[in-house]
Amino acid sequence: MIAEKVLFLVLDGISDRPCEDLDGLTPLAAARTPVLDRIAAEGVCGIMDSVAPGIRPGSDTSHLALLGYPPQEFYTGRGPLEAEGTGIHMTAGMIGFRCNFATVDADGLVTDRRAGRISGTEPLAEAIRDGVDLSALGIEFRFEAGAGHRAALALVGEGLGDKVSSNDPKKEGARPLTIRPCTDDPADAETARACNEFIRQSGEILYGHPLNVRRMEEGLPPANLLLIRGAGKMGELPPFSERYGLSGSVISAATLISGIGKVVGLEHVPVPGTTGSVDSDLDAKVRTAIEELGRKDFVLMNIKGADEAGHDGKGIQKRDFIEVIDTALAPLLDLKETLIVVCADHSTPCSVKDHSADPVPVVIRGPGVRVDRTNRFDEVSCAEGGLHRIRGRDLMPITLDLINKSHKYGA
Repeated sequence: MIAEKVLFLVLDGISDRPCEDLDGLTPLAAARTPVLDRIAAEGVCGIMDSVAPGIRPGSDTSHLALLGYPPQEFYTGRGPLEAEGTGIHMTAGMIGFRCNFATVDADGLVTDRRAGRISGTEPLAEAIRDGVDLSALGIEFRFEAGAGHRAALALVGEGLGDKVSSNDPKKEGARPLTIRPCTDDPADAETARACNEFIRQSGEILYGHPLNVRRMEEGLPPANLLLIRGAGKMGELPPFSERYGLSGSVISAATLISGIGKVVGLEHVPVPGTTGSVDSDLDAKVRTAIEELGRKDFVLMNIKGADEAGHDGKGIQKRDFIEVIDTALAPLLDLKETLIVVCADHSTPCSVKDHSADPVPVVIRGPGVRVDRTNRFDEVSCAEGGLHRIRGRDLMPITLDLINKSHKYGA
């Protein structure tokens, strides 16, 4: 039997390093994961360098690699992908940025880069769209709120470049930076000028917005500044359906992952109740993925909450959420004629509170797979599996071969 469908499950940032508060185990190794362990026992396992050994991948470059679009060839910056994910249709040449709603105090110092992990920022985004005017610079803009504290900005105009810096100081207690061109190209100088003006005008709007006034009355940090970064110029990526001959969908609460899926032609399927955090409705996400497999050949599903716990350095919370993930995945065990690919996109060690270059575990389960002797899904156990150590860009070719969609090399 040969599988006809593919479920590509990315457990965002689930991989880690030994944690002191977990007796030297990783959160994944410390968690009770009977479902993931059964998938490992019934599949072929390995470890994977999302981009290459020693390279710390972003969620953007890693997902491009996992989908078979090597970032060395296709990556133009995170901003355009994030913008697409928020609902801004990015066409070739548009300049995109990822944004954070942040908090500055009366002295102009950044006190919270995520504005208390604010959510429900659409009223703020609407006020910015209505109030900011860049027409004097001959530039139009698109601005949309994303999940939580995230948002995206796109600039449209002639003579704009994407080689500009960020205003994000990357730490609390510092002043926002001035965005500057990174080259002598006048196009980059024009983009920097537009960004600084956008930040100035949006800050004035956010300062007195009723939502922020209410937050301050409640003792919550106001979202009174936009930090923008990740500039990139939108390019063109070959459609997934033409590249692989597969129809596909993407299911993710993270706007970046939705954006990556959309720019390669996967249909974004929103799922009410999914947040990208540890409070996400994973049961609804899994149900939707199974439904999508009824009408599509390929489904990319991203589950993100473990990554957030890693960034916060909360090993116990990360372990506990991994157990929640595992319980929610139980219905996948009943899928027939389906290749299930499970991996992380990168490691997010609690000790680092950021991405690392540590390889991640990967397992493939389904018809035709040569089952190895690994029976635990964790960073060390999977290293002993039959896939051995692969690169992220290898995963789609391996998957295509297992569903009999690869092409012979040579005669």
